[in-house]
Amino acid sequence: MNGSSNLDVMLAGGAAAFVVDLIIYPLDTLKTRQQSQDFIKTFADPSTKTKLPSRQLFRGLYQGIGIVIVATLPAAGTFFTTYEATKSFVDRHGSPLGLPQPLVHSSASAVAECASCLVLTPCEVIKQNAQVLPRKPGSSHKSASLQALKQLTADGTGVGRKLLSGYTALVARNLPFTAIQFPIFEFIRSKIWSRRSGTPAQSQSNQRSGATEKKTLFETGLVTGTSAGLAGSIAAVVTTPMDVVKTRMMIAAGSSQDVEQGSRDRTQTSQQAARYQARSGLAVAREVVSENGIRGLFRGAVLRAVWTLVGSGLYLGTYEVAKVWLSRRNGNNSEDNTFI
Repeated sequence: MNGSSNLDVMLAGGAAAFVVDLIIYPLDTLKTRQQSQDFIKTFADPSTKTKLPSRQLFRGLYQGIGIVIVATLPAAGTFFTTYEATKSFVDRHGSPLGLPQPLVHSSASAVAECASCLVLTPCEVIKQNAQVLPRKPGSSHKSASLQALKQLTADGTGVGRKLLSGYTALVARNLPFTAIQFPIFEFIRSKIWSRRSGTPAQSQSNQRSGATEKKTLFETGLVTGTSAGLAGSIAAVVTTPMDVVKTRMMIAAGSSQDVEQGSRDRTQTSQQAARYQARSGLAVAREVVSENGIRGLFRGAVLRAVWTLVGSGLYLGTYEVAKVWLSRRNGNNSEDNTFI
């Protein structure tokens, strides 16, 4: 695994996820609220005809951060460990077939995403329901994650199904996202390193020998972060429709009512949510189009592109720097600063 042990990869992926979650989480919250079905009713200013955002939109931007920190670290470790192991396996057994590297990267990222999403889906369901909870001025500062979990378990039935609601939509978003991002990311990064070294005609093996040890951690982070950010923003815009569907399905797993509502209203809303959950992703997409046209499927695309530009840059940049630093600390100087 390029001189990095499984533990090193887990630590590097976890450190990257932690840094990104803390910095860009408010952008993720704004994106989720903008994509929610009740955006106009809950987060738009009713006093304006232009449906401008109300102050409520910008309150509690870190709602749900607790569950993210708990679940994203193992999810990130699962992704990177599976990604590296799958690529190593494909490289060993697929080399006689002459598989192109973009196909190797896409296949490895697809396997890694399926594994990671199993860990991440319950966290995403709780997080997104927590993000859309109205935060009233002067209200008690109870954990938004716990409030969202209470809503999800209010009727005491189908908790496991609710927590896995949207898994297929999450995979349907993440698979094309990583399939688009990682080949572009690897291509951009290899081009940047080639230009910086001034030896574009060198073979890949020659590029990996000798010169890689001269790369500083700052250079590694800057090149990796820039490449990942550019590739991620492109992939984010393309996959926004799947993200909108995923957000709608996950928020439907919880009810939009306050937990203090009467049992009759809560039961009615839960039944409506159950009917919504039973719908396929395609049915949800059609509903979005019927409500807002094709433009509705790209709601939050700009926010998501900016969020991903910053997030992917920090995420993969921090991951690669942490991995290289851990490898050097363990006395291994043969790392090549690549995911291959």
